[in-house]
Formats: sequence, structure tokens, C-alpha cells
Amino acid sequence: MTDYRFIEPLDVLYLRGNKLFGDAGSYGEALMPPWPSLAAGALRSRMLADHGIDLAAFAQAGERLPGLSGALHACLGTPQKPGNFRVSLFTLAYREKDRVQLCFPLPTDVVVTAKALDDAAYLQPIAPHPALSSSYPLPQTPLLRTADPAKPQGNLWLNAAGLGAYLNGEKLGQDHLLRGGELWQFDHRLGIALNGGQRTVAKGMLYTAQTVALNRRDGGNRGRDVGFLVGVDGASGLLPENGLLRFGGDGRGAALQAVSPKNLLPAPDGRRIEQERRFRLVLATPGLFTGGWRLPGLDAGNRWQGPDGCTARLVAAAVNRADTVSGWDLAQRQPKPAQRVAPVGSVYWFDDFQGKTEALNKLAAEGFWAIGDYSDPSRRAEGFNNLLIAAWPK
Repeated sequence: MTDYRFIEPLDVLYLRGNKLFGDAGSYGEALMPPWPSLAAGALRSRMLADHGIDLAAFAQAGERLPGLSGALHACLGTPQKPGNFRVSLFTLAYREKDRVQLCFPLPTDVVVTAKALDDAAYLQPIAPHPALSSSYPLPQTPLLRTADPAKPQGNLWLNAAGLGAYLNGEKLGQDHLLRGGELWQFDHRLGIALNGGQRTVAKGMLYTAQTVALNRRDGGNRGRDVGFLVGVDGASGLLPENGLLRFGGDGRGAALQAVSPKNLLPAPDGRRIEQERRFRLVLATPGLFTGGWRLPGLDAGNRWQGPDGCTARLVAAAVNRADTVSGWDLAQRQPKPAQRVAPVGSVYWFDDFQGKTEALNKLAAEGFWAIGDYSDPSRRAEGFNNLLIAAWPK
């Protein structure tokens, strides 16, 4: 069972990525949207605090701590062997008229060029002419048919209605799209480094940090209260329903609110996928795969083996430039190894699907952890390798 929470920051957020930061004159660039591990760490810390467990002691423990209930231990495990807790959804969302609605980054197979956002079009996989050769390793290439060249609009998001239309391959209109500026603004802050041992400022260590200010409703109750929607598996009865938690760099405060799953997540038409025997797979959180951009379950001939014996042929992929994720290892007190990931919104086209959509639904519910073998189980709890299943555009 998945529990959903809306996290609404009460201040600007420090959301740093992997770039070095710490020298005099440094500029700390914000990472937006942040990694799902941000939500995983904040919620697990709150759960430990609610049960009177010291975070530092938990981080150093190699086995179950005294005072940690059996249910909480089964949920959180230890830093070396995480339990059942898993972030299954992490995305921007907003509260409007007391209803929480999710947003999703515009997938890579949708192109919008008009400033009015009224010309959204899908890329279509097409087999190239036999006379053409390239290093592209798949049989079809995603292309956009257009009369005139144009530069795509950037930093666009789908609202809940837009995601529903996208998952069913329906035409997207301007009422389905949001600009990033409608959800957040960047705010630059000047700071000075501190000498922790002496509790004084470090001379000459001025820096500038880019922070994220999520949009809020104004005094006239216009606009949206923007936050993050988090889905968590394996924590039923243990996940806090409300209150506050520390979120992002410097532990800034954020409000927590339970969200009903009713009509929260749109779904594709499974019968259509079975009839057409083809589907799209979209990364909902960064993909941490041993083969780079290549999905778990693919063989050398691009035949994909999914859960419960289902199979399909990968014919095309649209994957943006790889991101790099790291993080802080509480147990080892050092940065985690940097790893390259396929970014959110990457799209993979499959045809010749053999199986039932129940198998695809299982994959969407469990992520690639259902079929992959990974050396770092902590990344499962942190919310990587989640996905959505979508029908091909009509």
C-alpha cells in the first residue's frame, strides 16, 4: 500500500547538486527538481525522531537498535540493510482549492515550440533510410515532423490532466502545460562560512547560494501553494500524517499533510496497450542502471524481459544527457560514490509486447527493482528507478 504526503516548504530551499562548493567566492547552484532521496531522508529522520531514536546512533548502528520497535525496524532496517521503506513517487505538486494536484516534467518525446504553448507534438519513432548510418543502436529514431525549424520551449511541466492525456497518447493542449516559473523562482543568497570548532565566521569565506522559492498563494487567495508530492511504500501506520519536518540544506522547515490517493494518479488504458501490443516507458525518477541508459532486462538484441514472463522489443529511446547523483553517507560519514543516471522524463518505445498489462502495472508499482540486480539497496529506499507506463500516441 502506498501512502501519499504533500510537503510544503515554509522557507526557501537549499537544494545543492554535485558541483564542488566551499571555496571563497563559490557559487552554489540549486538542483531543481531535486533527487527523490531528499524526501526519503526527511521522512525517515522524522520517523526516527517521533520514536525517540537518535539519528546519529541509527546511522552508526550495524544492527537493530534497542528501543526500535519491530515494525519500525522492518520499515527502516539499518543504513547497510534498508527495510521495506521505499519512495515510489516524488514530484512537484500544488494545492489549489484544497486539492493536491501533481505536476510532471515534460517527457522527452513531447516538443513545444510556440510561446503560447499551443503546438505540443509527439516525437514518432521512424526507421531511417537504409542509406543512412549512425551510431544510434536502436532500429528506429524518434523524429518530429515539422515544416519549419524552431527552438523548443524549456522548463515545462504537465499538470495532472496533462499527465493523464499523455499516458493515453492523447493530444496535449496549452491547458495541460505549466511553465517552471509558475511553480518556483530562484532566489540568490549571500553567506559566509563558519568555523565550527570556534563558532566564529571564517575570514574571507563569502559565498553565494542559489535557493528555490516555491510559489505561494497571494493575499487575495490567487495562485497556487506549491510543494512536493511523495508516495511511500512499506511504511503504513508509521508514516507521520502531519506536522513539521526538516527539508533540504540547513534543515529548513516544511509542513506535512496526508493526501488521499483517490483520483490522484492518472493511468493509461491497459486494454489498448494489450490490443496494440506496444507501449512507452517513462522514467518517473532518475534511472540508476548498470548499462547506462539501457534498461534492466534488455538483451543484446534489444529484447526486453519484464516481470511475470512478459517481453517486448525496444525500438527507440529518447534520453537526455546523463545526470550524476551522489549524496551523503551517514554511516560512513563521507560522500556516496558519484553515479550516472538516466534523467527523469526519458522515454523508451516498445513494440511486439507479449504478456498482460498486469505485469506492466506490477513494474510501475515496484519500479525496476522488480527485475534488476543492484549493489546498493539504499538507492531503492531513496526512490530511484521508478517509472510510468504510457500508450503510444494515437
